[in-house]
Amino acid sequence: MYNKSLIKRRKSTRIYIGNVPIGDNAPIAVQSMTNTKTTDIDATLKQIHSLEKVGVDIVRISVPTMDAAEAFKIIKKQVSVPLVADIHFDYRIALKVANYGVDCLRINPGNIGNKSRIRLVVDCARDKNIPIRIGINSGSIEKKIQEKFGSLTSEALLESAMRNIDILEQLNFDKFKISVKSSDVLIAVESYRLLAKRIDQPLHLGITEAGGMRSGSVKSAIGLGMLLTEGIGDTLRISLAADPIEEVKVGFDILKALHIRSRGINFIACPTCARQEFDVISTVNTLEKRLEDIITPMDVSIIGCIVNGPGEAISATIGVTGGYNNSGVYEDGVRQKYRFNNDQIIDQLENKIREKALMIDMSQCIAVKKNNKK
Repeated sequence: MYNKSLIKRRKSTRIYIGNVPIGDNAPIAVQSMTNTKTTDIDATLKQIHSLEKVGVDIVRISVPTMDAAEAFKIIKKQVSVPLVADIHFDYRIALKVANYGVDCLRINPGNIGNKSRIRLVVDCARDKNIPIRIGINSGSIEKKIQEKFGSLTSEALLESAMRNIDILEQLNFDKFKISVKSSDVLIAVESYRLLAKRIDQPLHLGITEAGGMRSGSVKSAIGLGMLLTEGIGDTLRISLAADPIEEVKVGFDILKALHIRSRGINFIACPTCARQEFDVISTVNTLEKRLEDIITPMDVSIIGCIVNGPGEAISATIGVTGGYNNSGVYEDGVRQKYRFNNDQIIDQLENKIREKALMIDMSQCIAVKKNNKK
C-alpha cells in the first residue's frame, strides 16, 4: 500500500487559482468542467453549485463567444469556487473575462493570434495577477508538428508544449501550469514524464477524452496513478463522458487510494460470496449515495462474514462483520458490545457513521482552538 510519506513530489513553482494553491507541494487540486451552455446561466450555476457540494477545488467553463463572456460575468459573481475560462482563437474574449475577474485563463498562446495579440493577453494577465494554463491536447496538435512526427507521439506533445511555453517565456511570464493530455494512456504518461524533466511549473494531469464512466475511470486511474506515484502532478481532472460530479468523485477516489489526499469515506467492502450474512452490495451502494455529504476522512469496513471481517474492521474507523441475523460492530478497531440487526443495517450504519464524523470534526475543532491559544 502506498503511503503519503513514500511518494516524493516533484519540485515545482507555486501559482494560485483564486485562493487555491497549485504546485510547490500544495495539496493536489481536483478540477472539473461544466458541460452546460455557458449562456444558460441558471443551468451553469446549478451545475457549479453541485460540483462544490462534492468538493471540487476549481471549475473550468468554456467561453467560446462574447455572449458567453457576458454570461461568465454574471456567473462569477454568484459562486465562490475559482473559475477557469477555456478560450480558443479569440484574444478579445480572454481580455473580456480578465476584466470580469476570471481566476485563470486556459489558452494556448499559439492559437489566439499574432504576437501583438498574445502580448495583450499576457500583459493583461500579468497586470491582474491571473495565471495561465497551457492545454496541449492530442486532438489539436499543430499541423507542422503532426507532419514532422507523422503520428501522435509523446515527443510531438512535448514539442507542442515547449513551443507554447517559449512564447510565454519570451514575454517574461512564468505564472502558468500546463497539461499534455492524450486519450492514449501510455502516450500521456510518457509526455508528462518528459515535460516534468524540462520545466519547473506545475503540471495539470489528465487523460483526455477518456471515455464513459467505467472505461474512462479505469484509464484515468491507471495513467494518473502511474504519474502520481512518481511524484508528478499538481492538479488533475478526470475527463469523462458522464456527469461532471462523477469526475470529481473519481478524482478524489484516486488520490484517496494513493494516500495522497483524503476526503470523505473510504469504503472497504468484500465482493461477496455465499458466506455473506447480509446484502453487502446493496448496503455499500446505498451508503455511498446517502453519505456523499460527509467530507470527514474515515475508513468504513463492510464485510459480509467473519472470515476477513474482523481483520478489516480492526483497521477501520467503523467496521461491521456479518453474522447470523445480527452483525458485529467495531469502532476504532475495538469490538463493541452491541450488534447491528441485518435487516436494518443500512440505517444503523448511516447513523453510526454520521455520529462518528461529527465526533471527529468536533475533536479537530477543539485541537485547532487549543493550538491557536498557544
